[in-house]
Amino acid sequence: MDLVVRVWRALLAWLVDHRYAVLVANLVGQIGIVGTGGAVRLTGSGLGCSTWPQCEPGSFVPQFHAAVTYHPFVEFGNRLMTFVLGFVAIAVAYVVWRDRTRARSFRLLGWAPLGGVAAQALIGGVLVLLELPPILVSLHFLISMALVALSLVLVHRDREGDGPPVALLDGATRALTHVLAVLLVVVLVLGTLTTGAGPHSGDDEVGYRLAVDPLLMTKIHAAAVWAFAAVLLVVVWRTRAAAGRPDAARTHRAALVLVALTVLQGSIGYVQTATGLPVALVNLHLVGAALLTAGTTRVWLCGRRRDEAAPAVPTAPAAPATTPA
Repeated sequence: MDLVVRVWRALLAWLVDHRYAVLVANLVGQIGIVGTGGAVRLTGSGLGCSTWPQCEPGSFVPQFHAAVTYHPFVEFGNRLMTFVLGFVAIAVAYVVWRDRTRARSFRLLGWAPLGGVAAQALIGGVLVLLELPPILVSLHFLISMALVALSLVLVHRDREGDGPPVALLDGATRALTHVLAVLLVVVLVLGTLTTGAGPHSGDDEVGYRLAVDPLLMTKIHAAAVWAFAAVLLVVVWRTRAAAGRPDAARTHRAALVLVALTVLQGSIGYVQTATGLPVALVNLHLVGAALLTAGTTRVWLCGRRRDEAAPAVPTAPAAPATTPA
């Protein structure tokens, strides 16, 4: 028992000493689970496990039998990934919340991954029990994007102070980073609707779970992506003009990375459409959406700085009142 306690304490100490690595692992996991979740949807394995939280009645794992297919194993793999990510989220909450030197806002943010994983597990169970209603399937994906963004914020905030945010860009450029973030949300929502209207909506029997024109949704989604790219290029141009300042240079570098991600994501989108939406490319497009979310969040965060919070100044005791002699 003493050995177990010592190992446990050593593990907790290691996690605290490597907090940044834990936060990065959480970010990687939040992006990675988009790929496993996408595999479930794209292979029509959402009902591979017939119930939840068990996979089959009386068993938490898939059962081998003559009629078994690969679907239960795809779905179980994604559930297993959720458990792994849950353990990482618990570690994030522990290492962030226990640091009493940091602001309460940062410490509370450390609970976001754990809350998100719990919400995703609950929504996933409801999806199975309700046989994959398309709106909830879309919500499942969008919550993952929010968790990717929050996880990137945690990684970024870990290397910042806790003082009030100070804008590093001129007003117009900073406003453009806000517009970029809003356009990303539009792109993600339209992307989920486009997938739900297409042949990879997550159901082998019902090819198109949303009653909208797939081609029309694809064109609207592409238009939103072009608007996003146009605003991003303006941000790149404006930050390059001020790249002599270290603060603006950091935003410029982050914007250039986002340009590369946008070009890659757009290329995958057009190729998958032209080649009949092969499953591998569609899943790569989903992971690309998570990377695009992280990249956009990074650009937005680089537009401001947090210094160390000023220590509280003790209040001087009031001078005793005196009365004239």
